[in-house]
Amino acid sequence: MSVPRRVVTGHTPDGVSVVLSDGPVPVSRELPDDGVHFHEIWNTEGAPAVVRAVEPDPTERDLAVPPPPRGTKIRINEFAPGHLDERGLQSPVHRTASIDYGIVLEGEITLVLDDSEVTLRAGDVVVQRGTDHAWANRGDVTAKVVFVLVDGEFDEELSATLPLDGLMHGGPR
Repeated sequence: MSVPRRVVTGHTPDGVSVVLSDGPVPVSRELPDDGVHFHEIWNTEGAPAVVRAVEPDPTERDLAVPPPPRGTKIRINEFAPGHLDERGLQSPVHRTASIDYGIVLEGEITLVLDDSEVTLRAGDVVVQRGTDHAWANRGDVTAKVVFVLVDGEFDEELSATLPLDGLMHGGPR
């Protein structure tokens, strides 16, 4: 596991653009039983996102999958090989009311849906649109994936067809 570097910009009281921080992400968490590391890069609350000159680090909160209400989240996940359960999955099956962009940086990862699986390799991008899904690294090297999550909501017609009892909700972290 390598902790990603994060550069955060901001402004002086006079409005001059500056680098506020430059170094390893301050929040990395591990789920050792799942073989997954989460590197929290940044998140925003509300839309449009309020841009302040300086603000407290928004990543230093409890680990939660979905972004805050009307917000965004960016993280890098590292999926180690050899952590599959009896169903061949590395993560629990889950659904969030969000649009998630997954960009594979290294290795390969399998996206498992209700009726199919898709293996993604370095350079591939998935647009995950609120579906039940799980992840599985079935290779022999760590898969590194950037996820950008954007809060969303299911329209009424789709909501009527979905089992939402397992829905992961955003909210205060």
